[in-house]
Amino acid sequence: MFGPDVFTLLIIAVVIIAFVVFMSFFPIMLWISALASGVRVGIITLVAMRLRRVIPSRIVNPMIKARKAGLGVSVNQLESHYLAGGNVDRVVNALIAAERANIQLPFERAAAIDLAGRDVLQAVQMSVNPKVIETPWVAAVAKDGIEVKVKARVTVRANIDRLVGGAGEETIMARVGEGIVTTVGSSNTHKEVLENPDLISRTVLGKGLDAGTAFEILSIDIADIDVGKNIGANLQTEQAEADKRIAQAKAEERRAMAVAHEQEMKARVEEMRAKVVEAESQVPQAMAEALRSGKLGVMDYMNLKNIESDTQMRDAFGKMNPDDSDKK
Repeated sequence: MFGPDVFTLLIIAVVIIAFVVFMSFFPIMLWISALASGVRVGIITLVAMRLRRVIPSRIVNPMIKARKAGLGVSVNQLESHYLAGGNVDRVVNALIAAERANIQLPFERAAAIDLAGRDVLQAVQMSVNPKVIETPWVAAVAKDGIEVKVKARVTVRANIDRLVGGAGEETIMARVGEGIVTTVGSSNTHKEVLENPDLISRTVLGKGLDAGTAFEILSIDIADIDVGKNIGANLQTEQAEADKRIAQAKAEERRAMAVAHEQEMKARVEEMRAKVVEAESQVPQAMAEALRSGKLGVMDYMNLKNIESDTQMRDAFGKMNPDDSDKK
């Protein structure tokens, strides 16, 4: 049915596919490379890694690197760390760097640091070469009310033993800022801080700010210091302005009360005048009643009228302007 050429091509294709499948499950070249480097890893172990969904090169290559560096690390340790989600190559590089720097770093601790999300290689490098952290401007106020702005540089070294569970750089900067504020705030004048900036370094460094952190503070150096606003004077000015507004409000309240009391008095006066007018309106009625009842005679009434007329005349004379009298 098929010709001999087609049959031969089919056989070649099957052989190629079988070879590719064989090489994918049996990494012969990787096994030869490991064997040549002195790392004894069985071909069955490499196949088992494939079945466990572990990339053999991710284990064998770091294993070769570790064996050449003289580290006693097993394949099972590297594979278990890979399955846990760790970075095997970075852990091995960190172990090699620690070995060269004479730093005690067991594989279990390095794996724990890597699984905790920290860069274990960077931590080892920071243990050898300390890192300088520069804080932002920290503003503090001395007792004389003058603001002082301080910028510090903190030299830290990674503490391998506290990398797991230890606080990071943010905690270091926050504690240093707190120490700067406390030191400046306890100074009598801002001039003391300007004259002795090392006072801040000594005071802050003596507080043990690296406790519970993943770092060890080596030194705290004042990078820059500057004088800010007169906070005390501003606060006093604002307080005086607030007192002024309060006094004005109280004065306005008293004025309003006085105006209200004055209006009340005017209302009372008008009320009294109304009563007087009412009483005066009853006088003619009383006199008429007295005349009708005979209690008041006509002559008595005429005498009363004469007296009223005389009184009105005297009042008119008393109210006359002296200049008007001279003209007359």
